[in-house]
Amino acid sequence: MEKATFAGGCFWCMVTPFDELEGIHGIVSGYTGGTVENPTYEQVKSGTSGHYEAVQITFDPEVFPYKRLLDLYWPQIDPTDPDGQFQDRGPQYRTAIFYHNEQQRTEAEESKQAVADSGRFKNPIVTAVLPASEFYAAEDYHQDFHKKNPKHYKEDRAKSGRDEFIEENWK
Repeated sequence: MEKATFAGGCFWCMVTPFDELEGIHGIVSGYTGGTVENPTYEQVKSGTSGHYEAVQITFDPEVFPYKRLLDLYWPQIDPTDPDGQFQDRGPQYRTAIFYHNEQQRTEAEESKQAVADSGRFKNPIVTAVLPASEFYAAEDYHQDFHKKNPKHYKEDRAKSGRDEFIEENWK
């Protein structure tokens, strides 16, 4: 098993694309990249802890290769937005790929370049490719939020503008 860590704005919306796929053995919503140990949601949401909201995926690379995770990641985000994602604004909602080994770094950089070279976006790709650091699981009520609170999740996602962006720019 390996781990992959992706920041794509609201972590609730970053679970569903990877959920229940063969070779994916777990998805944890949490926080990474900051300076506060064991941050709370309130600390991260304030934008002052330095953390990104992120998901950490445990996967079997023999069944679900890292490149396939990257191919699923990019169409979930606006990789040109340096200030957050959709309705969620602030440094805690920026996009990033956190690599866990050199192969992941190489594949992440290559996939970022492919998105940049695609001509799909007129603005530069600002999604960072960073070394993985300490990952803190978010509070229990954030885990599998789309399953525990489907109505709230659907309403929040509908308000965000994420789906319209995906449809317009990635389909």
